[in-house]
Amino acid sequence: MSNPAQIPLRSTTQDYLDIEDIAGDIVILKDGSAAMIVEVSALNFGLLSEKEQDATIYAYGQLLNSLTFSIQIVVISKQKDVTDYIKLLDDQLAKTTAIKIQQQLVKYRDFVKAIVRQGNVLDKKFYVAIPFSSLELGVGSTLTSLTKKRQGLPRPKQQILERAITQLAPKRDHLVRLLARIGLRAHQLTNPQLLQLFFDFYNRGHSGVKAKLSSYEPTPI
Repeated sequence: MSNPAQIPLRSTTQDYLDIEDIAGDIVILKDGSAAMIVEVSALNFGLLSEKEQDATIYAYGQLLNSLTFSIQIVVISKQKDVTDYIKLLDDQLAKTTAIKIQQQLVKYRDFVKAIVRQGNVLDKKFYVAIPFSSLELGVGSTLTSLTKKRQGLPRPKQQILERAITQLAPKRDHLVRLLARIGLRAHQLTNPQLLQLFFDFYNRGHSGVKAKLSSYEPTPI
């Protein structure tokens, strides 16, 4: 019998992720489904008047009720890294000769540092994922196919990508128009942005590290 300690480990972290690839600005999952991710700007709700708040809530409710397809709303919060901003203040402080301005800069810099130490400075990002089901490929129409574990994608990657883009692009455009009505800007994430998003999500301890895209590139559609 072989010594278990001598058996090489062949599994990688990627084996346990649902993501098969990122291509054509689409996230392709291992079961043949896919998703398009849209980043949405923020709205400072607290600065609106009561009437504006009521109008925004009503418009948002109308937006959700008008959708004929499913979406997933994701909010990612992480502590803001203000290292570069503090360095900018220190550089400005070193260049300033006026005593009063120096004093004000020191107070402001210390105030920013204190706020960060308290954990009150959060960077929030808002995303909307629009899914494409593998059922739309004609895959998994029976109970057997739903429960059977598949080896690899159920269809060629290019075919999945083309079908996903065809189905998701109109939904994206409709959603962007609806968001614009309530003053929110939205744009679809590109391949590098998607890679960075998931890299940051799965590597919380490597904040600020830039991910490098090395992925399948489809032929233009």
